[in-house]
Amino acid sequence: MSSDSDGMIQELRHGFQELIEYVTGAGAQSRTAYEVELHLFRQLLALGAQLLRLFLVRRAAVRPREPVYAADGVPLPYHGQSRTSYYSVFGKVQFERPYFYAADHGGVCPLDAALSLPPRCYSDLLRDWAGYDVTEDSFDTAIQLLARILGFSLAKRALETSVAEDAQDVAAFYDQKAAPPAAQAGPILVVQADGKGVPMVQPQTPAKPARLGKGQQRTQKKEAVVTGIYTITPYQRTPQEVVDALLHAQQTPPAAPAAVSAASSRPAPAHKEVWATLAGKDIALTRLRQRVTQRDHAPVTQRVALTDGAAALQAQVQEKLPDFELILDIIHADEYLWDTANALYGETNPDRSTWVGTQLVQILSGQTATVIRTLDTLAQEETCTPTQREVLRKTSGYYQRNLPYMRYDHYLAHGWPIGTGVIEGTCRHLVKDRMEQTGMRWTQPGAQAILDLRAVRVNGDWDAYQRFRRQRQHDRLYGTPLPTVPVVEEAVLAQAA
Repeated sequence: MSSDSDGMIQELRHGFQELIEYVTGAGAQSRTAYEVELHLFRQLLALGAQLLRLFLVRRAAVRPREPVYAADGVPLPYHGQSRTSYYSVFGKVQFERPYFYAADHGGVCPLDAALSLPPRCYSDLLRDWAGYDVTEDSFDTAIQLLARILGFSLAKRALETSVAEDAQDVAAFYDQKAAPPAAQAGPILVVQADGKGVPMVQPQTPAKPARLGKGQQRTQKKEAVVTGIYTITPYQRTPQEVVDALLHAQQTPPAAPAAVSAASSRPAPAHKEVWATLAGKDIALTRLRQRVTQRDHAPVTQRVALTDGAAALQAQVQEKLPDFELILDIIHADEYLWDTANALYGETNPDRSTWVGTQLVQILSGQTATVIRTLDTLAQEETCTPTQREVLRKTSGYYQRNLPYMRYDHYLAHGWPIGTGVIEGTCRHLVKDRMEQTGMRWTQPGAQAILDLRAVRVNGDWDAYQRFRRQRQHDRLYGTPLPTVPVVEEAVLAQAA
């Protein structure tokens, strides 16, 4: 290809004319739609590469106004042309641009800042697309998919490095993100927290035994603490309505029409935002407190926090969010009842449901202390087996410890949520579905980068974050703000759809 821009333009015109001939000429009568579509896509990628190189060559042909200064303020004379590679979504493009240099002061290519070139050869758009894909699939799968579509492969190590770099501004992005408009917020501000294990790379050890001992595991996991925040409108229910819904969920497949209909009548969380960190509960709840500060404004009048019965997590919530009413997730309380019913009646006895329902109505009516006495009485009966007694005491102890957080009559009267379905679903979708794919093992930095970017995607903030990230990247590289440009991503995507 000619490096002269006029020659490049002629080549482009010739290439485009060949495409017109391809779809209108005599040979087009014997081609299938698939064949033509694939050929056009490949050729348009090639034309895109030529057009991009034409743009870069034309920009590089304009010599920057002198003097050009080094970072320390020393004027730099023109030294020559410096060649660079730019891997775009169209493929690899190479071009030369003016280079200014002085001994002991280094050199600079002013065009790099004007174009806001990234720190390495991969374009920001290519990194955007690749990063979006790896939040859902493995690095290998993402590389294969991009290669199938774009016709060239990315280096896995380079992609891992780009993802790590692209995730470093996530916390700063949410620190500056504006709260949702007050008109779109509900009066109840809800936070939820839970944990989910991530399989980690283990340090080199002597040869592993062929058979593990009791309690040993081949895979060690590190807890990702998952948090969520949203607002919602009140939803009043009676204890019996909650029991009916819980028992129905136990007996009915999730896709059953009745279950879908019941769920559709409930108010939905507004502007839900989730996050996950491997840095521990203290870091997770400190960040959650920061997000609460940004969103705790009118019309919020009530504040609730939901967790399971993990004492360490409850303690962090009470320390970091003392103004929130801490609620024990009703699903965990319900699971203890089912374990107890199975021990008392067996897993196939139909009396289990009746017994569980009776105890649940009491718990939801603010009579958990009565249920505790019932459990303790059953444990003292002579006919109680050691196994049954152990389960009864375990459930009784769990309820006794969590009694301050089981005022369900109060919660239902206010229309507050009493289940951690939002965060349970987030643990599965945000963490498990990506981090526990077959054979995956993670380093902590690598896992955190994926969790951060996946949270951005799940929260619906991907495009906004990428604009923010590019601005921060430009400032770090070139020390000047990125010029304001129109926001075109959403419009382009909408037109493409």
